[in-house]
Amino acid sequence: MTTLSRRHQTTITTRNNLNNSSLINSCLKTVVSVVHRCLKNVRGCHSIYCTYCLPLLCCLLFSGFVAAGQERLTMLSIDGGYASVHDSYLTPITYDGLDLGLSLEVTRPAVSGKWLWQLGVGADYNYVENPSGNNNLHKLMGDLTFDMQRCWQGVLHPRLGFSVGPMAQLRAGIVYNAVNSNNPVTVRAHAAVGAAGMAWFNTRLWRLPVTLRYQLQLPALGAFFAPEYDESYYEIYLGNHQGLAHLGWWGNRLDMTHYLGADLHLGKTILRVGYRSRLEHWRVNHLHVHDVTHSLVLGISTSFQTTRTTNKQQ
Repeated sequence: MTTLSRRHQTTITTRNNLNNSSLINSCLKTVVSVVHRCLKNVRGCHSIYCTYCLPLLCCLLFSGFVAAGQERLTMLSIDGGYASVHDSYLTPITYDGLDLGLSLEVTRPAVSGKWLWQLGVGADYNYVENPSGNNNLHKLMGDLTFDMQRCWQGVLHPRLGFSVGPMAQLRAGIVYNAVNSNNPVTVRAHAAVGAAGMAWFNTRLWRLPVTLRYQLQLPALGAFFAPEYDESYYEIYLGNHQGLAHLGWWGNRLDMTHYLGADLHLGKTILRVGYRSRLEHWRVNHLHVHDVTHSLVLGISTSFQTTRTTNKQQ
């Protein structure tokens, strides 16, 4: 009787998880439908919606097919290191200084077990100075990424795995120069789709399980915001909106993020130590942006699995 009761409760739990996934998927479809109808009624916004919002909304819809009860890894990380910022809209000089970042990454396998999805949310702040040390720039950016990757484990080596798949990215923020009186601030915004990949190797450091991991994010095609050369934001405010959105591809815009590090498995807790590098480069309207960061990454994570936790409570 006890075995039958446990099986019955497990069946009910599984059905509830599937119902929750169906409910989330239905809600996401409703949100997409409402946003689509609203933006169609706003003059000039439909093209912006198709370029910027549709890729991310499609990715969120696709995430509705993720199986409830699968293991989920949530990683909270902080970054600290070196930043170099060059923005010719504000100044022709390259500024160097401090890079600080905070990010949250959620990784979860899909229903088949051969795919995994990752959702990343982050913010980074750069405080940089000119070579003379008499002026500084403040750069604040927010980042949202989503990718779905096909996994292969043990193909080349039993401990080696790798994955690759499509990704979508939305990134926006501002750069502020207090010395400029006419144009003290410039806005950064772009949305893109591209490819993401990972490679990992499971090993041990004495008796401690360790996962070595390399990750690459490479947006390929999208759209980004850039004003005309010497155009003030007051002119844009007055209605000069022509030529603000540009098609971004590797010929005029390159955004690339590398991560290399180790995950130390301490029971259900994972400590992460690694190195992250990011390159943002674009050139349009006689404007040139070239930003580089090199940072040390420290993170902590705990893995969750709904099914196992439920069975223990029963």
